[in-house]
Amino acid sequence: MQSQKQPIVDRRQEPPEQSLWWSKLSLAQKFSASSLGKFGYELCFVRNEHGHSLAVLTCNSGVAVITEDGDINTSPNIKIR
Repeated sequence: MQSQKQPIVDRRQEPPEQSLWWSKLSLAQKFSASSLGKFGYELCFVRNEHGHSLAVLTCNSGVAVITEDGDINTSPNIKIR
């Protein structure tokens, strides 16, 4: 009896390096974003306030932010619309 093979579905998304926002990150933010990516976080946008950039990442219902220095906060006090 032959079983039918199911087609392989590629579920990978665009690598973070291809993201429009990736080029806006500092080197420290890129390292931190890469480490969070291993846990499923994805870069959503970069917010610039008072001359400083803040990278915002999401994972399921969680939110994390990364400062210009690469500091990660997985419990930020921000609201995403």
